[in-house]
Amino acid sequence: MADRPGDLAANYAGAFAGRLSFGARPALLVVDLVMAYLDPASPLYAGVEHALASNERLVAAARTAGVPVIFTNVEYAPGGVDGGVFYRKVPALRLFERGSPHGAFPPSLQPVSGELVITKRYASAFFGTPLAATLTAQGIDTLLITGLSTSGCVRATALDACQHGFLPFVVRDGCGDRHPAPHEASLFDLQAKYAEVIGEADAAAHLAASRP
Repeated sequence: MADRPGDLAANYAGAFAGRLSFGARPALLVVDLVMAYLDPASPLYAGVEHALASNERLVAAARTAGVPVIFTNVEYAPGGVDGGVFYRKVPALRLFERGSPHGAFPPSLQPVSGELVITKRYASAFFGTPLAATLTAQGIDTLLITGLSTSGCVRATALDACQHGFLPFVVRDGCGDRHPAPHEASLFDLQAKYAEVIGEADAAAHLAASRP
């Protein structure tokens, strides 16, 4: 098969044309939208303020509709003793050692009482956490996934959502990355194989329609 950029859509046509429909009970999952990616002084600053603004609107819409909102963050013990190979591979993860201001949620996007915060140490929000069991216990079958970064923790979380039997809908406008290339490549791959990639307007409409 020719490996030419112009053949991309044709190469994926047919074999990867499946579509997922929304389930009965959604939750909004906001992945690692923390100050490390928003503070220009941070080594991980990604220039993703547009994604923050989208999340502010989506979280407000979910709360209005009574849809559960779940946040994730990353935290390591001092020295990263609990970070394993991931911590060794990515030196910038030291920014998430316990007590670091880089691991804090931004002032405009704080969890409120009753909202779940999943603290993780690896890319996926499912790996080594109680997320899957919690979703199952609440009868949640659909995840609207946003956050940072698209090619890292968002992609890993969406893939694991699929593998755990939850319907993953990645909200394009609510995600961000350090560069457009990995962002777009990851969204393309997710749409082709593991998830549905939707816009903020579609996500907001689904949240509104989910109001009890």
